[in-house]
Amino acid sequence: MSKKAFTLIELLVVISIIAILMAILMPALKVAREQARAIHCRSNERTLTLAWLMYKDENDGKLACGMPEWSTRGAWMQIPPGGANSTVAQKKEYIKLGTLWPYVQKVEVYRCPSDRRQNSPYHQFAYATYSIAGGMNGVEPAGAWEIKPCIKYTDIKQPADKLVFIAECDPRGYNNGSWVINPKSRQWVDPFGIWHRDNSSTVSYADGHVDMHRWFSRGLIEWNLKALWNPPTFAFYRTPQDEEERQDFERILKAYAFRSLL
Repeated sequence: MSKKAFTLIELLVVISIIAILMAILMPALKVAREQARAIHCRSNERTLTLAWLMYKDENDGKLACGMPEWSTRGAWMQIPPGGANSTVAQKKEYIKLGTLWPYVQKVEVYRCPSDRRQNSPYHQFAYATYSIAGGMNGVEPAGAWEIKPCIKYTDIKQPADKLVFIAECDPRGYNNGSWVINPKSRQWVDPFGIWHRDNSSTVSYADGHVDMHRWFSRGLIEWNLKALWNPPTFAFYRTPQDEEERQDFERILKAYAFRSLL
């Protein structure tokens, strides 16, 4: 019994159908993959925030120091002496010297799987994604960046509304210091990471919950993208440019904890 082979036209039709199906499915697969990474990122921040809470429970309510450079003051993670020029391996080892490490014990938790800095030649092996907000024991106790920071958990008013961790996109090759704004001058200072959507950042709060914070101002988003893709053109300190950006700032200011303004 003879077997009938596919004609060229039939093969082309099959190939065309496969190509159409792939064109339909690939965007959906990409979205699904990014949604999985966003869930992973939120899980990372939740783990770090629970570690932050456990640290204060075991230290008479004192907050972990939010400055990675202050190794002698109980820094939550540490930065190698070489700073941005250090290798990823060195940065991972210094993460383990931080005061939150005993409660985490997994270095991958400190990095978002969608942190795009690995694709930028400017960022010199940046690894850790998250920073602590400056008002959470992240500036000099006597005051800096226009505030006196919270030192103990009892200093925090309405913990459920106050930022602890935020994804940051420091343009200097690593997240230098804590993440700060100027509350009194009404200025942005440090950029944030917009990894999962084109308008949102992963943030956590002092009661332990995690959320995606949405930004509305396109100008503000573009400012942050400069820190990611073209750091030489990025300028720290930005005054809100329009009403949408002013509203963005006021929302963050409401979530930014501190004991008092300077």
